[in-house]
Amino acid sequence: GPAGLAAGLYAGRSRLSTLIIEKGQDGGQIAITDEIENYPGQRVEGESGASLVARMTEQAEKFGCERIADTVTEVSLDGEIKVIKTAKAEYQAKNVIVATGAFSRPIGCKGEEDYIGRGVSYCATCDANFFEDLEVYVVGGGDSAVEEALYLTKFARKVTIIHRRDELRAAKSIQEKAFANPKVDFMWDSVVEEIGGEDILSEMKVKNVKTGEITTVVADEDDGLFGLFGFIGTIPNSDLFKGIIDMDERGYIKGDENMGTNLDGVYVAGDVRIKSLRQVVTAAADGAIAATQ
Repeated sequence: GPAGLAAGLYAGRSRLSTLIIEKGQDGGQIAITDEIENYPGQRVEGESGASLVARMTEQAEKFGCERIADTVTEVSLDGEIKVIKTAKAEYQAKNVIVATGAFSRPIGCKGEEDYIGRGVSYCATCDANFFEDLEVYVVGGGDSAVEEALYLTKFARKVTIIHRRDELRAAKSIQEKAFANPKVDFMWDSVVEEIGGEDILSEMKVKNVKTGEITTVVADEDDGLFGLFGFIGTIPNSDLFKGIIDMDERGYIKGDENMGTNLDGVYVAGDVRIKSLRQVVTAAADGAIAATQ
């Protein structure tokens, strides 16, 4: 992600022997974001997460970062020499920067796993086009949920935001856009209890948390399905480091102002660390600080 790539850029440019290990595609969560508006210096019009990350990757490679596509399976971070074991090899380093990011929190309803990719999604950019002219439901009430709901209105004929409270948590400017959009509707004080359908998602039970009333949502007969998108926060990708690096009760890694952890030579950067703002700009800053330290 941006934290790891920024760390790689700064470390490589400082002529350090630098290796970036990535198990998937570059970019982390931002790679699946359709539109970015608040990264300083970006293209004002037409900047996507993928295009921004592609330039970050190119920068890191220009300054000598080696790249490995592999999955880290075990770490030994005590002592001067750290050992990183992967599915394919083993590496040694004097310093390690953990920039493993976070991932989408599941909606938590019965049947959710059965319908992932068959109506359930956590990425509007990836899957919005599958629901062109259909109805879509978005679970959540924060910035991401409302922004993704607005993006989905470009494809779906109607987007309903399901939120467990009676007001949104998103920034006022984002709320105003949602309330002004004729395609956006709301189900307040509600949670998704269960989903179902034959092969594809076509039924859903929604519970009102105040009254206990259950509303059954059924796909339009002509449609045969609807979309359900979850945007209710993230879970840190830190299981590999439990019992090794200090973290909070949610699994976010503790880092000081210089990104240092409780272990000498081990740093943390990006969404996996405890912080108040998880954005590309703060992730990139974390990576730069960690590499410099």
